[in-house]
Amino acid sequence: MSWLEVVVLGIVQGLTEFLPVSSSAHLRIVSAVGFGGDPGAAFTAVSQLGTEAAVIVYFAKDIWHLFLTWVRGFRDAEVRATDDYRLAWLVIIGSVPIAVLGVLFKDQIEGVARNLWLVATTLIVFGVLLGLAERFGKQVKPVERITVKDGILLGFAQAMALIPGVSRSGGTITAGLFLGLTRPAIVRYSFLLAIPSVFGAGLFTLPDVFAGDGPSGAQMLVAVVVAFVVGYAVIAWLLRFVQNNTVYVFVAYRIALGVALLAALSLGAVSAY
Repeated sequence: MSWLEVVVLGIVQGLTEFLPVSSSAHLRIVSAVGFGGDPGAAFTAVSQLGTEAAVIVYFAKDIWHLFLTWVRGFRDAEVRATDDYRLAWLVIIGSVPIAVLGVLFKDQIEGVARNLWLVATTLIVFGVLLGLAERFGKQVKPVERITVKDGILLGFAQAMALIPGVSRSGGTITAGLFLGLTRPAIVRYSFLLAIPSVFGAGLFTLPDVFAGDGPSGAQMLVAVVVAFVVGYAVIAWLLRFVQNNTVYVFVAYRIALGVALLAALSLGAVSAY
């Protein structure tokens, strides 16, 4: 892997991780079109450590408060009755599906799931679902009203992002809108929900990154740092954007990208693997 590819993919990761457009699909597509290869599922997972570090820094105060509330809740009944204590547990519960499914289907995630025909299809299908969720979701529930059932469903929605093209944030935003959550509420929960699952995936696949002729340790570090810097800027922008805008622009982008990729595959301009 060249240094140029490492930097470009780090930028792509930072730009797309938090948007409902699938960062893993973009890493796969950019690498195939621009560099004639596949960075691999392990590179994708480890590069996400940079963007999740950006989440921790950006939401440090909120995350620390939730953690302390969760710890105090073990010995204080009044704390256990608070919305923040329940939210902390919902983040933990919602992280279980992606952890379990990620381990069970590791080989498929690193193999057949990276087929660009599948990536193009999921970009389009889940783009349409995102549009339907925006159109028909009631958007009346704040983050404090997320129930245990909602947390489990959102956890499985996030787990679908193990398939490139689905999008972790896209899956949770789509499910959240269908469940009646407001855009700001589901985006905030999506940020929090990603922290344990993404860090777990990154650390779990770290040894695989350096197997074979993959990136060096220095290159991987640069990719993570670049993703962190770019991702931090995207967080601030996205939180402002969802306050007053629909997600239709992402729907249109996903469908256009998926159609363009299908055309390129049909013409033989890019290889599916």
